[in-house]
Amino acid sequence: MNAIELRGLRCGYGGRPVLHGVSVEIPRGEFLGILGPNGSGKTTLLRAVTRVIDVPRGQVTIGGTDVTTLTRREVARQVACVMQEHASLAESGHLAFTVRDLVTMGRTPYLERTGWERTADHEAVHRAMEQAEVADLADRPVTELSGGERQRVFIAMALAQDCEVILLDEPTNHLDVAHQIAILDLFAALNRDEGKTLVGVFHDLNLAAEYCERILMLKDGLVAGLGAPDDVLDGECVRTIYGASVTVQRSPVSGRPHVFVKRSE
Repeated sequence: MNAIELRGLRCGYGGRPVLHGVSVEIPRGEFLGILGPNGSGKTTLLRAVTRVIDVPRGQVTIGGTDVTTLTRREVARQVACVMQEHASLAESGHLAFTVRDLVTMGRTPYLERTGWERTADHEAVHRAMEQAEVADLADRPVTELSGGERQRVFIAMALAQDCEVILLDEPTNHLDVAHQIAILDLFAALNRDEGKTLVGVFHDLNLAAEYCERILMLKDGLVAGLGAPDDVLDGECVRTIYGASVTVQRSPVSGRPHVFVKRSE
């Protein structure tokens, strides 16, 4: 059974469609990267999966179940998210919590009516903070952290949610190179060792090529390519979708395709 299926997905904002009939099957245990220029519908697709926006046409299923038949609490037990909206809330000062408190919110879908955390919840929070390397920040207010530190806190909150599917909207945004690698290595390990299904929006084509099994290319709300990095990330495809002059060569380390920009003369 697929982790997620999108069938003829057509949705957007204020009656203006952004996605125009997108269909894709995401098997359990896959690491799928979503690429495309700004405005192509990458984040909109993630929002549709989690019912943040309505889907007037088409269908989204999670584990074979239509998401419209699930409550938001039920969706949150199956799908965790690291979204760009989190960073905006933190920057505006609307997340006046300590790191520990915010990561604990990832356990909300599992709390009883009393709202009290159990031992298992505390253990999940501690483990998530350790994995995201923010345990030493546990008592710090989120509003006092750097952009990179906040991003790792939001990742910890998603890890604490302990879902089979994790959606990532630019997960390495605000992170330095060392933390980009550390976080993506962590997600790769979750995918490999625990069978987590990962769906990530990337702007960095080379990071997507290194870590993802398949790439979904979007342009103007339509599927412009879907396949292994070798099949999708070629120079002609990237030039067509992004309108940029590039060349693609294989990494001497991993053998995966890497995109190099050609400077205009």
